[in-house]
Amino acid sequence: MPDLPANLDEIRALFPHLPGPDLESGTAAALHERQLTKPAGALGRLEELAHWLATWQGRHPPRIDHPRTCVFAGNHGVSARGVSAYPAAVTAQMVRNFIDGGAAVNQLCRIVDADLRVYEMNLEQPTADFVDGPAMSEADCVRGLAYGMMAVEPGIDLLALGEMGIANTTSAAALCLALFGGHAEDWTGPGTGVVGAALDQKREVVAAAAERHRAAAGNPLELLRRLGGNELAAIAGAVLAARMGRVPVLLDGFTTTAAAAALYAADPRALDHCIVAHVSAEPGHKKLLDAIGKRALFDLGMRLGEASGATLAIGILKAAVACHNGMATFADAAVSGPV
Repeated sequence: MPDLPANLDEIRALFPHLPGPDLESGTAAALHERQLTKPAGALGRLEELAHWLATWQGRHPPRIDHPRTCVFAGNHGVSARGVSAYPAAVTAQMVRNFIDGGAAVNQLCRIVDADLRVYEMNLEQPTADFVDGPAMSEADCVRGLAYGMMAVEPGIDLLALGEMGIANTTSAAALCLALFGGHAEDWTGPGTGVVGAALDQKREVVAAAAERHRAAAGNPLELLRRLGGNELAAIAGAVLAARMGRVPVLLDGFTTTAAAAALYAADPRALDHCIVAHVSAEPGHKKLLDAIGKRALFDLGMRLGEASGATLAIGILKAAVACHNGMATFADAAVSGPV
């Protein structure tokens, strides 16, 4: 992991030094795949995933021995504008639920044998209302990025990232609008369940926020500072540190992908080691996937957040590794290969 940053310029300075794919490991995976007792391509995307893991772990065979799920939790000042169906107090209450083992992500971590870490980010001091001004100072944004970077500890071989934060789909929508353009209606969905006049109000807030920070257009990290939140900054930091440490990343839904998209906007290579786990039911997510050139693994209509989709996807990646590493070759099984 690189030294922790002191300012956003130090974050920007990391991009030219991001490690690329390990082509030797990827080639080894591709050659091994051709020898397995199946028609070429018969396992579809599972084959691609095994190749991707080897390429970004920098080893063959790929392994998933120590997966970790990280949930970053933060509060947003914009929640006071009524953009969520739930009060801001729910963020801390859900953190307690994670700690007590009662949330969906706890159950999913158990079935895929993932280590769950929950990071509570100064919940008693929400970010500022970004309609009135920047959500975070540069120091606070950098602190969030550094916090996320520190979550990528040695020994992790797969990282699933997610978030918890009342009003953070508003933050994600405003960030996407500022990064990729369009209209507030394109990016703004019900989140925790707002409908009717409340949804109209949420869209107005997103539009006003993007307009308020128009001066930062073309500066993705500055937009993350102005329109993001503590947990979004931490997700971005974790993605960067994972890249430096050769740890492949599973991104959860709309808010998590939006946080990572700020890195993509700064450098389109920055998310090459990331896969988006699922297509969120939040309508802006499909548009965001198109914008960053990602195809999610599955679409189950989920919109919970808390890394639930990313954690579920660990099981798919484990299946890909099991098939790649455990299947017999044509020679081993004395099975005739293709003619």
